[in-house]
Amino acid sequence: MNRLSWIRSVNGTLGWVAPRLVAKQMRLLFMRPRDLPPRDWELPLLASSERITLRFGLSALRWGKGPVVLLMHGWEGRPTQFGALITALVDAGYMVVALDGPAHGRSPGREANVLLFARAMLEAAAELPPLQAVIGHSMGGASAMLAVQLGLRTETLVSIAAPARILGVLRGFARMMGLPPKARSAFIRLVESDVGMRAEKMDVAHYQLDVPGLIVHADDDTFVSVKESQLIHEAWFDSRLLRLPQGGHQRVLADSRVVDGVLSLLAGRSLQARQSA
Repeated sequence: MNRLSWIRSVNGTLGWVAPRLVAKQMRLLFMRPRDLPPRDWELPLLASSERITLRFGLSALRWGKGPVVLLMHGWEGRPTQFGALITALVDAGYMVVALDGPAHGRSPGREANVLLFARAMLEAAAELPPLQAVIGHSMGGASAMLAVQLGLRTETLVSIAAPARILGVLRGFARMMGLPPKARSAFIRLVESDVGMRAEKMDVAHYQLDVPGLIVHADDDTFVSVKESQLIHEAWFDSRLLRLPQGGHQRVLADSRVVDGVLSLLAGRSLQARQSA
């Protein structure tokens, strides 16, 4: 029996008699990321970066010079996973600042959630020049959209393989862990209490996204359904949806069509700004 099967078996039994106890254990599992090392292909990019420390000890990597593009990785992710985008952006004349999310990499903390990620982006932006773009992958994409609601200012926004509904993420995790109904409800309430916000409030349908944007998702993403991208697109008036037939949840970051889409979005925005000047 593998570890997940064992956890599901225990939860399926204990969750009926002690739902809150099981919910507390699953909350810890959900909120505490593992520290996963970079892949070999990420090491040269890591070596070429400059490590910077922002307020509250938030750590980030920086490459290049020029207008600033801020990157936020996903759950248990790393800045260097954006390798293809980072290289293309630097070559195009941008400065790239990629954050280590809270409780990830060298940033402080033991636990993380979408709101902490969003607040980290706000803190970073307060110390950086005006942002030309914010690009987030997976939970980083969800946090980027939430950060805009909380006051983050950027000329453009890119969401890659992001969920539209945080409540759906919580329910999906609870189902995967085999939580019975009462334990599932207790788990969601505990996470909401920690975050300090109801999950429904972090549904993109309630957002006012008033910046030009690009939404990217692969049809074969098995972690976040491609259906989420359509929900984001419907809620985001000034957005373009780029659906790719393949790319999964991670490989999509290196797809040349994604790189071209991001550069086109930035170039179009820069052209518009010059024309209106």
